[in-house]
Amino acid sequence: MITKPGRPGLLRTINDKAAFELLLARGALSRAQLVELTGLTHPTVTQVIGRLEASGLVLPAGVDGAGERGPNARLFVANPRSVHVAGVSVTPWRTAVAIVDATGVSVAEREVPAGSLTRLRPTIEAAAAQAGLRVADLHQVVIATPGAIHPRTGELGFAPHMTGWHLPDLPASLTAALGIDVALENDVNAAAIAEMRIGHAQGVDSFVLLWVSDGLGMAVVVDGRIRHGANGAAGEVSYLPVPGAPLSRDVGRGGHGGFQLTAGAAAVLELARAHGVGGESAAEAVGRAGPGPFLAELATRLATGLASVVSVLDPELIVLAGDVAEAGGGALLELIGADLAEIAVSRPRLELSAVPGDAVRTGALHAALAMAKSKLFPL
Repeated sequence: MITKPGRPGLLRTINDKAAFELLLARGALSRAQLVELTGLTHPTVTQVIGRLEASGLVLPAGVDGAGERGPNARLFVANPRSVHVAGVSVTPWRTAVAIVDATGVSVAEREVPAGSLTRLRPTIEAAAAQAGLRVADLHQVVIATPGAIHPRTGELGFAPHMTGWHLPDLPASLTAALGIDVALENDVNAAAIAEMRIGHAQGVDSFVLLWVSDGLGMAVVVDGRIRHGANGAAGEVSYLPVPGAPLSRDVGRGGHGGFQLTAGAAAVLELARAHGVGGESAAEAVGRAGPGPFLAELATRLATGLASVVSVLDPELIVLAGDVAEAGGGALLELIGADLAEIAVSRPRLELSAVPGDAVRTGALHAALAMAKSKLFPL
């Protein structure tokens, strides 16, 4: 069999990317250490360092006093200011922006109590200014929003409450308005990206993340990749029909499915009051409730929807996130697990999200960094 030789340009890109990723992950390294870690020859590593220095991605960082003498003792680090990206979490009532450098260190955060499209650019500008940057200095922006972006039209669907965001080809419209590359992702998918990077889903090929808050949403990960579906609507489980709820026949016109009607925030509050549990919000009611029939019934409702997902996807892991899930904590998780053991075809591991703070914005930042790096090293 005749094989085609590797393209020199492609090999250089692969080598440069590998070295840059190592410097990001390990900190200062010498040429000798890069040779050992990459398996490349000394001359090749010298060429790689030269290219990365010339492009501003790598900086000299002194000498390794404990290592070799001469040129091989010189240390190099990834230039943190070589890349800046923004992650944005948007809801109808909030816009939260964070900016990180190439190493993932936060350099600015900004939040405003409004989710209108008109507040987007001023909020990003304010965050950039806080970091000593202009919006044009950002290499990538990822905006995480409720709903689903249609993969062909770029329109935002399943989010009638996001007033003003329903533009034709929303990603292209925002890219033109901001003058930099903008990508959009579903908010629950963004939370799942964060879980894959720093949470319980690290190294897990197949899992789902169920977001339990005002609404219900799910991220589906198969073979290590977020699955969006043909219309971008994969994971819109709030529309899932479930036993005990009326069958909704107006989903396409803003109606809710059975899962939302039985386990969404309004239903949780109604259930809490029926059991004499107080609270101004669903999360507050769940947090106040101790072990008892209210929490058990809520667990059964959530497990009923999850059982259908398990039957179709057979995930290795189910992660629960969102303020209602967090309020329920280990007690709710244990009850859901017990129900699933009886009604589901398999028994995936159950975990509460391990991502601290704003998981949606964190996931948007990780996605933005990955996109920026792919543009630096196009393969």
